[in-house]
Amino acid sequence: MRRRSMGELVVVAGATGYVGRHVVAELDARGFSVRALVRSRERAEKQGAFGAPALAGHVTDWRVVDFTKPQTIVDVCEGADRVVSALGVTRQKASPWNIDFLGNLAVLADAERHSLASFAYVNVLHSDAGTSLTMRSKFAFSQALSRSRVVPQIVNPSGYFSDVTDFLCMAQRGVGFTLGDGSAKVNPIHGADLASFIVDRVAGPAGTWDVGGPDTFTYRELEELAFRVAGRKPHLLKLGESVGHGIEWLADRGSPRLGNLTRFFLESLALDAVGAPTGDHHLEPYLRSVA
Repeated sequence: MRRRSMGELVVVAGATGYVGRHVVAELDARGFSVRALVRSRERAEKQGAFGAPALAGHVTDWRVVDFTKPQTIVDVCEGADRVVSALGVTRQKASPWNIDFLGNLAVLADAERHSLASFAYVNVLHSDAGTSLTMRSKFAFSQALSRSRVVPQIVNPSGYFSDVTDFLCMAQRGVGFTLGDGSAKVNPIHGADLASFIVDRVAGPAGTWDVGGPDTFTYRELEELAFRVAGRKPHLLKLGESVGHGIEWLADRGSPRLGNLTRFFLESLALDAVGAPTGDHHLEPYLRSVA
């Protein structure tokens, strides 16, 4: 199912992130016009991290915005047909509440004001169960979107290939860890495969989809794969639940940002996050390409 467009204009929020860059490239390849909302056009036109594509040549209309300043979002949806938002804080210093929730809410308000047909949002699997500010912000926006008069399309990926590079970095330093026995499962997805999944549905009806890549791993298997790619002998530490809580306690006292990132990461390790298998990119070749 690879729908081509009828020349519709799609607003892409979070266009310079790992997923957003792949979404822009996929929309362009399918014949959509793209209005990219970016903080820096110069940075957007260069290649992104983790092999994500440069946006030069893929964008019809550039809008420079600051998602913490709602006045810069006014009329970004004027004349457009649809929105795809991959907007969210990862390693930036901004608050997830200000970006993942309030930033997306400002774009949604503008989409409603201009009567756009649909709003596709890249959420995360199990956002309803997380206690980190990132998860709570994403869940809050997904709930607001689900009640919108704009057709809501909520995509819940299990995790990204780019996330797994953290395991590779630890393995390259000679150490890794699991929570408990590392038996929780995940099937991370490549950005290009996720973009294809989203664009297949962008002109369709409302829906919510849990999605992942073609291969499912336990977190212990992910760690072992990372050590194999790094060419290092596996040295894994098993952290009990009480140790995990202690790490969260210390991180919370370091800074709100550190506490949020730590809680988000540790909670991810404790939950099965397996979406419908999608795509044909496999994790091991990807890790070897970035090692």
